Amino acid sequence: MDQIAFIFAGFAVGLIVGLTGVGGGSLMTPLLIFGFGIKPALAVGTDLLFAAFTKMGGSLNLAIARQIDWKIVGSLSLGSIPASLATLYVLKTVGSGSDAFQHVITTTLGFALVLTASATFYKAQFGKKRTLVATSNETTDVTRPLHPALPVVFGALVGVLITITSVGAGAIGVMALMLLYPSLPLSRIVAADIAYAVPITLVAGLGHASIGQVDWSLLIQLLAGSLPGIWLGTRLNSRWSDKSLRTLLSILIAYAGIKLIAL
Repeated sequence: MDQIAFIFAGFAVGLIVGLTGVGGGSLMTPLLIFGFGIKPALAVGTDLLFAAFTKMGGSLNLAIARQIDWKIVGSLSLGSIPASLATLYVLKTVGSGSDAFQHVITTTLGFALVLTASATFYKAQFGKKRTLVATSNETTDVTRPLHPALPVVFGALVGVLITITSVGAGAIGVMALMLLYPSLPLSRIVAADIAYAVPITLVAGLGHASIGQVDWSLLIQLLAGSLPGIWLGTRLNSRWSDKSLRTLLSILIAYAGIKLIAL
């Protein structure tokens, strides 16, 4: 029965990621902790590789459709991957299995989820309006950020957050991209965000695996559901009216975050 539940959970999260760009970490990690009783550190490590392979499938679909701006992905990765490697070194040095560190993970994850919920709600209410304004200026270089250094700095900050909590590359990433690239259409922001999440979650996930914080059997079951889910979600992405879905997700994510902070 648990195997079916894990597969179904993977499919649901993969579908939502493909439709909305909301990260798997903000959905799957609290689901593993509260729904299935997985320890926080193990949930984070497993979810990182879950997100990497799930979004890899989504990125392939988006790359074939030529919706990914690889220049943006590269700029973000330039900051996030070194930051993730440095964070992994700290985790390995101080140890990640103690009760105190588990508490640090749950608290940090809780605040990250509340921030993600705020970003998701913002995008639900203002994302479409912003897209209409942005696409009206056809002469603008939509891949030029407000400042060349900002994507690298943002990538570094999110790299640390993702490595500790598995949350950050989804709704937080989408909101930041909306601010950094104000002329970029929303569908391309979601595509860049999904593609950017692949290298950082893969690096962070493999780092967690090296210190024994990945449940490989669980990971396979989640991927069995998520890969077809995100394939379907990215196919429907451009035709989906998602304001009500994002609003509901923001409420659920905020609830999970507050519950984690209160643990």
